[in-house]
Amino acid sequence: MTASEPTIVATSGGHRVGGRTRVEFDALVHHAVDLSGVHGRRPRVMYVGTAIGDAEHFTARMGEAARVAGFELTPLHLFPMPNVEDVEGAVLDQDVVWVMGGSVANLLAVWRVHGLDRIMRRAWQEGVVLSGVSAGSLCWFEGGTTDSFGPELRPLTNGLALLPYGNGVHYDVDEGRRPLIHRLVADGTLPTAHCTDDGVGLVYRGTDLVEAVAEVPGKGAYLVRREGDRAVEERVEPRRLPSPTR
Repeated sequence: MTASEPTIVATSGGHRVGGRTRVEFDALVHHAVDLSGVHGRRPRVMYVGTAIGDAEHFTARMGEAARVAGFELTPLHLFPMPNVEDVEGAVLDQDVVWVMGGSVANLLAVWRVHGLDRIMRRAWQEGVVLSGVSAGSLCWFEGGTTDSFGPELRPLTNGLALLPYGNGVHYDVDEGRRPLIHRLVADGTLPTAHCTDDGVGLVYRGTDLVEAVAEVPGKGAYLVRREGDRAVEERVEPRRLPSPTR
């Protein structure tokens, strides 16, 4: 067990343009690693790219990002078959799981075929920090909004539900996300929703939201609750994380 209790870092960020590489891990990924409590060795981070079909070019970029950060990276591929013999053992051996964005609907379907939904729950319970961006945030919640089915945003209600809330990602950059989240919370399709602007993450211990953190200044997190037949939004000011040194 690494983290002292089940921990999730759900984000709309985590990556930045690198100095000598295409991508570097930004402060949100480093914060997830810090929360794992690892010390005395290189942090073990698993990169899961199911939501983008295990695109090899992005796996390579994540490998370069890990090298720059000083992490030991293990990619988990499920296409065309799992790339490790013991998927559960490989996941449980990590300090942090970082899930890439893309199609959360496809991610959930493929994970369930391979039993990764069960494996992720066990890893969470045993102290592996679960984290990710966009689809890699939505997957841990009951549901949220997604463009997995086409350019028009639609509800997603079959998330893994480790966290008993709705989730809204890219809240400030995709103009359709906020009104749809409000409608889904108001009509009861989603429970209270926790939402993030780009560059913001939410930290959970067990199922409790304990902090909002940001790698970009001026951004926010939001709680959207149902009151009567309408949705009410409350802004949560995140704590600014220090920028990782290059």
